[in-house]
Amino acid sequence: MSDHDVLVLRKGTHGIPVEEYADALRTRLPDSDVTLARTPEAEREEIEDARIVTGMVLDEELLDRAQNMELFACAYAGVGHLPLDRLREHGVTVTNASGVHGPNMGEHVLGNILTFTRRFNEGFRRQRRNEWRHYKAHELHDGTVTVVGLGAIGQAVVERLEGFDVETIGVRYTPEKGGPTDEVIGFDDDALHGALARTDYLVLACPLTDETRGLIGSEEFVTLPPEAVLVNVARGPVVDTDDLLTALRSGWIRGAALDVTDPEPLPRDHPLWDLGNVQITPHHAGHTPDYYERLADIVAGNVRQIAETGEYDGLENEVSL
Repeated sequence: MSDHDVLVLRKGTHGIPVEEYADALRTRLPDSDVTLARTPEAEREEIEDARIVTGMVLDEELLDRAQNMELFACAYAGVGHLPLDRLREHGVTVTNASGVHGPNMGEHVLGNILTFTRRFNEGFRRQRRNEWRHYKAHELHDGTVTVVGLGAIGQAVVERLEGFDVETIGVRYTPEKGGPTDEVIGFDDDALHGALARTDYLVLACPLTDETRGLIGSEEFVTLPPEAVLVNVARGPVVDTDDLLTALRSGWIRGAALDVTDPEPLPRDHPLWDLGNVQITPHHAGHTPDYYERLADIVAGNVRQIAETGEYDGLENEVSL
């Protein structure tokens, strides 16, 4: 492989063949040789000379064979599963897929909010029973939505709330940076609890870190109004599951829409399945048929920049190691 050709590793995502990712890169990089390593043996052989590698995962054994790799373009937004210390030791630049999930996850969150607002789940239940009987609903208008995490996903959620006449509060590590919400606060307890006390919908769209692990527990559920709804598209451990069960059973909150859980996958006999005020999806919010197209836009743009400048610094979505 030449300096600016691209090696695609074999693991795909969302049930979409990884060949579609390789084809999307070839369309955007007609002057580059985009090679898809479709077997473990091909990965071991091709990575030895590859300078630009992209894929979902990269284990240490494969990394040790990558003698010339300068860039690993991770095809996931999160990079916690990668051997980051070893990549840093090897001097490899790492980028991620931040921004790829914005539209679909924003729509998923909005769908969850509207489902609980208009109680579509109750309508579905009555339809299955052929039951024409009215039920009470709610309004999103004049409500308050708090979004924890103002990265690409959180911003997409806020953008899709425009036009619903809601107050928005954003929670981020660096509130001085501001954001698209009406108000931006940090993670300190007083500010967070002050926001929760006036929140109708709490949306979790943050990464799992030492600071966010267990962020929402008993104290937070008691602080939320009893009509509040939790929407979690972040990671399961951001919420204390035992405290969530207590809150849902005790009426501390009205309900929860969970795309992620702790544990995950959620065991078949877990009590969350049987609660009528819980909407569960199987870590599905990230699915989009346009995943590889959006990812290829980012990776191809970086490959072109490298070809023009010869530099592997200052790339889009570069991860600080």
